[in-house]
Amino acid sequence: MKDAARAAEKLRREIREHDRRYYIENRPSVSDQEYDALLRKLRGLEAAHPELGDPDSPTVRVGGTASTEFAPAAHAVPMLSLDNSYDAADIRAWDERVHKGLGRPPSGYVVEAKIDGLSLSLVYERGRLVLGATRGDGRTGEDVTLNVRTIRSIPLRLQGDAVPALLEVRGEVFLGKADFKRINERLLREGDEPFVNPRNCASGSLRQKDPRATAERGLRFFAHSFGRMEGGAPFETQWGFLEACRALGIPSSELRRRCADAAELAAFYEEMRGRQDTLDYEIDGLVAKVDRLDEQRLLGTTNKSPRWGMAFKFPGKQATTLLKKVVFSVGRTGTITPVAELEPVFLSGVTISSASLHNFDEIERLGVKVGDRVVIERAGEVIPKVVAVVPEERSGRERPIRVPKECPVCAGTVQKEEDFVAYRCINPSCPAQLKRRLLHFASRDGLDIEGFGSAVADQLVDRGRLKDIADIYTLGLLDLLALELFAEKRAANLLAAIEDSKKRPLSRLLFALGIPQVGEKTARDLASHFGALETLCASELETLELIPEVGPVVAGSVWGFLRQPQAESLLAKLRAAGLTLTEPKTAVPADARLAGKTFVFTGELDALPRAEAEEKVRLLGGRASGSVSKKTSFVVVGKEPGSKAEKAKKLGVRILDESAFLELLR
Repeated sequence: MKDAARAAEKLRREIREHDRRYYIENRPSVSDQEYDALLRKLRGLEAAHPELGDPDSPTVRVGGTASTEFAPAAHAVPMLSLDNSYDAADIRAWDERVHKGLGRPPSGYVVEAKIDGLSLSLVYERGRLVLGATRGDGRTGEDVTLNVRTIRSIPLRLQGDAVPALLEVRGEVFLGKADFKRINERLLREGDEPFVNPRNCASGSLRQKDPRATAERGLRFFAHSFGRMEGGAPFETQWGFLEACRALGIPSSELRRRCADAAELAAFYEEMRGRQDTLDYEIDGLVAKVDRLDEQRLLGTTNKSPRWGMAFKFPGKQATTLLKKVVFSVGRTGTITPVAELEPVFLSGVTISSASLHNFDEIERLGVKVGDRVVIERAGEVIPKVVAVVPEERSGRERPIRVPKECPVCAGTVQKEEDFVAYRCINPSCPAQLKRRLLHFASRDGLDIEGFGSAVADQLVDRGRLKDIADIYTLGLLDLLALELFAEKRAANLLAAIEDSKKRPLSRLLFALGIPQVGEKTARDLASHFGALETLCASELETLELIPEVGPVVAGSVWGFLRQPQAESLLAKLRAAGLTLTEPKTAVPADARLAGKTFVFTGELDALPRAEAEEKVRLLGGRASGSVSKKTSFVVVGKEPGSKAEKAKKLGVRILDESAFLELLR
């Protein structure tokens, strides 16, 4: 037992040291495979000796259960926001204000990268992480500790000999450019809306109700200041605090510099304007702070911002103009995007009269109102967006921007999905969404109507011939011959494909309908469970929630969709058109090789798509599941696996790589 305890503690120290080298010093000394091997060894020891369990062990990164809501967390010291500047000349003006406030020149400045992320407070007691809280309104945030524990760059236990009794560290949670690209590519593959920018993605990831979902996103953290400290040697300078963070195992940006005066500060600012695109994460400027903390205390704060710090954002792609009106655009999946109508302004070679406000969470974050003077920016020199408000130019006549109560196109129901920032029109026949819905309905994984492409959908909708999905089954030869490039043979082939699509099973129809949260697998689960559309439509919400692999979020989406008057009308028309509304029961041979076995897939497979792999499992009598439990038989791991692989190891579920899985199929 003593040997096991010593071995476990040695492994923990070794893993924490590798974390330090990777996240703090940016010079890893082992490969990912070697690091994973150390983790596996530690997990094995902890599994064999449960009494060695440590809540701060590197193996305990996803713990507890999903939250139904985030509890409020009061900040003992308010989390203030910095004033923003968009003009390099403001550096000198701020420097003059600091001189005046101190009655002398400051001892110097510390300049750091302004990370485009989400503010976070971390509280450590006796070196152990006890709280992670969002900024909120500056005085009260949300307790997101369970999710914070999944962020690998945040230490669960501080290192070194000089650990304070209590330390509150503040910083930014953010996503690297590569992780942001990976997440958006996956969302697009799955037919979901991508995130607008890394900051929104980081914010949504940190506030996931299931910590496992947060763990898969690859969030990072950089410290930039502290709130309070007890029982330790006080910090004298901002630079000293950042150096102390490194010693304690807390990462901070490597892009920082001590500047003696405003001239050096301005020089660093110009240097970084040329380097920002070379970084592996997004920055939108620099933050300058008076270095000595006693001078910071002398300068004090306003109600909202410290006088000793200033954010200098990079200009060049920005302009200021009047926000005259907000209109609501409905996207192809029903997402309602607020768009600002602007007083025309010339920026980066073009005249801009409108800009995206992205979503209503972004409107709240910016505090923007109709009638405001706003700062706009061309992201990637293409898409204009509103990035800030100029509050000192307000007259008091500005009007708040409200979420629309109904769809601006079809007057249908507007709904905010749980765990998502977007509001959507959920009317399946909304004209703004119709073309996209038609293509999804006719897609290969939907009802597979060969020949029904975007050119056909565009023409039929623009001519007013198709009002909803069911109208496909009312098309005749003359309708198609009236389209461009359509001769009699092509029209006849498309009509035959439309007729053939009526034979597809219920599972394909449920997927083709484009119900929010219902992918191919969930559609199969629902069709297999209920067997017929009538039975599904008559089911209660509680019944849906009890179906394995469905859960409350998906159940609520399906139940709400089916009870819309527009959906009821659409299904009635499909029923009248003669579509198959039942799911055939697949007879599984008694000697089926995988009968009674449950498979879970995580990561990307090379040889075949995941849907095809799951179908092969079903054809051999097995079952494909979306979550890992003790009843899971195998977890198949591809490239970039998520937390399912970790859970499988913890539960002792057998793990197969892709080659082993293919061998099993053979």
